[in-house]
Amino acid sequence: MKAIIPVAGAGSKLRPQSYSQPKALIPLAGKNVLSIIIDQLKGVGITEFVFIVGYLGDKIEDYVKNKYPGLKVHYVHQVDRQGVGHAIRLTREIVNKDEVVVVLGDTICEYDVQEMMDNPYSMIGVRKVDDPRDFGVAEIEEDGFISHVVEKPHIPKSNMAMVGVYKIKESEQMFQCLENNIRQGLRSHGEYSLTDALDCMIQMGAKFKSFKVENWFDCGKKETMLESNAVLLKKFATQTTPDQFENTVIIPPVSIGKGCNIKNSIIGPNVSIGEETNIDYSIVKNSIIGSFSKLFDIVLDDSIIGSDTNLIGETRSLNIGDNASIDLG
Repeated sequence: MKAIIPVAGAGSKLRPQSYSQPKALIPLAGKNVLSIIIDQLKGVGITEFVFIVGYLGDKIEDYVKNKYPGLKVHYVHQVDRQGVGHAIRLTREIVNKDEVVVVLGDTICEYDVQEMMDNPYSMIGVRKVDDPRDFGVAEIEEDGFISHVVEKPHIPKSNMAMVGVYKIKESEQMFQCLENNIRQGLRSHGEYSLTDALDCMIQMGAKFKSFKVENWFDCGKKETMLESNAVLLKKFATQTTPDQFENTVIIPPVSIGKGCNIKNSIIGPNVSIGEETNIDYSIVKNSIIGSFSKLFDIVLDDSIIGSDTNLIGETRSLNIGDNASIDLG
């Protein structure tokens, strides 16, 4: 069993953070999207990973090398981004007919990974949504088998959205369908989608069962990333002692990275702070702060601040990328 994780997207909805940091590595509740995915799959014994990289791919490679030195890893470069289906197609020689788990690199879900792995059929993770038109949609029979999947339908026949987690036993058939779609130029919404290939497999007789995820965290844009950070902090946040930071009040849940120096401030609730960040005379709540940043005399709410950022002054809500220096005084 191999795991395929596409992380080649440019993360345009998370700019300016994603100009200098892949969205899969943006801090989130003391972790990041990529580490949560890898830890889930490692927990069920998967040790071979295929990362599809592109934009800022060297940062993905450096992170995996340093954080997970024991993994067997492969990197495939998607230079011309033409959709998830096109990306998955690039892994064919590495996969070599093995069963695969595919988890999209901006997907955090809570689900029983072992139960998915133990099921004898191919599997697709789903969750009910109010408006399925922005998602791949699965039409599910009463016995749990999937009869049809379609990418972002204009008139959905189901409200079960595919969350971006797949177990595929018939990988050779998947690659055949991908090849056929690309050869014939069969695109959905301008891209070669994995959904179209999965539907091709289903129509050829492959059996897919659905499984429902307990929670699905959207990390694709600022507002939903902050909401996801708040929920995940309740799971991953570590306790801080009252006297750990000088003249500072910590309101849980928060996650504070190693080497931070915080004084004369109020931090929380729902705040993630990266490593080696300095904060003085500030109030920060409902925010994500990158590593190696400096905040002085600032009031932040509902904000994302990149790494290596100096911020002085007073404000309420910001979305600032890495390596910035701003004086709001």
